[in-house]
Amino acid sequence: MKRIYLDHSATTPVDLEVAALMMTYYTEKYGNPSSVHSFGREARQALEEARRQVAELIGATPQEITFTSGGTEADNLAIIGTAEAMSKKGKHLITSSVEHHAVLETCEFLAKNGFELTILPVDAEGIVSVEDVRMAIRPDTILISVMHANNEVGAIQPIVEIGQLAKEHSITFHVDAVQTLGKIPINVKDMNIDLLTVSSHKIYGPKGVGALYVRKGVRLAPRAHGGSQEKKRRSGTENTPGIIGFGKACELIGKRMDKEDARQIILRDKLMNGIIERIKYVKVNGPLGEKRLANNVNVSIRFVEGESLLLSLDMLGIAASSGSACTSGSLDPSHVLLAMGLVHEIAHGSLRFSLGSQNTEEEIDYVLEQLPKIVERLRMMSPLYDQAIHK
Repeated sequence: MKRIYLDHSATTPVDLEVAALMMTYYTEKYGNPSSVHSFGREARQALEEARRQVAELIGATPQEITFTSGGTEADNLAIIGTAEAMSKKGKHLITSSVEHHAVLETCEFLAKNGFELTILPVDAEGIVSVEDVRMAIRPDTILISVMHANNEVGAIQPIVEIGQLAKEHSITFHVDAVQTLGKIPINVKDMNIDLLTVSSHKIYGPKGVGALYVRKGVRLAPRAHGGSQEKKRRSGTENTPGIIGFGKACELIGKRMDKEDARQIILRDKLMNGIIERIKYVKVNGPLGEKRLANNVNVSIRFVEGESLLLSLDMLGIAASSGSACTSGSLDPSHVLLAMGLVHEIAHGSLRFSLGSQNTEEEIDYVLEQLPKIVERLRMMSPLYDQAIHK
């Protein structure tokens, strides 16, 4: 059976070059980077090279990179670390209603423990208003956290403008860039970003590795204690093979980004337009054109449930999703789509395809051949569809 992977926003396959390099540090160069002997120095040198590679991709210095176990830990370190370090200045936080749960739930945890939280709305495309951010700022605001682009609908946020606002008011600005690293050029200095979350497994690197950019001079309390690693921000022996793989993945994707972005836009538009042309009662979720990630297609197909669509596609070897992989076990509709104004009935029929480096035009053709058949079969079992076509 043909197998087509269209869920790259959930995770990506590890690049073979990355995997080969990592294997060396599992079996041959396995020293602890904190050790002073030659094995340790060898590991430390490679780890610091990876730090440089990650920093280069986002316009930072190596000293500003703190390695973590992934995006979720980096988000927690950024948000709780800022809250604890800055609590004497103020206890007000600002975020958006479409953030990843790693940000939303962390902010809500702080709101239950003495902090005040403003959650900003988004428009119908899933984009935060810069003016809403401006109006939400208070004298006691210590942190603004807004994602670079949404993981479900691909909406790219006005980060430069929000960053300028934060800078003008001396507020720490955190950006979750897990979905944009290697897809959109990032320069943390030009974008006025103080804290930036990135993850390895979204860019053909290993799982279980991430990083937090911390602008020089930004105050941040540690979340883990017991060692001096990562400038005491993240104690514990570093995942050396994983970090080295992450660094290599950053180097590779930086070289391929522009060409791959242009290629994926063509496939994205072919898939999106093909779905609209072949299936009735379809709504595209999120913005079109330059405000959308090149690899993201998110549609709501009325009179069918997203879970049924996913299972039917999977039986034909097509892997997609109905939203964030971190909430795939939930039966609730996407909080992102609800925040954009979709009613529960339509949000339940959402489908996300996210493209990657291995996808081809032939695969898109196969999806466009099979999806209308699946929708037709499922709709024939829907009383709501029957009522709609006989109005």
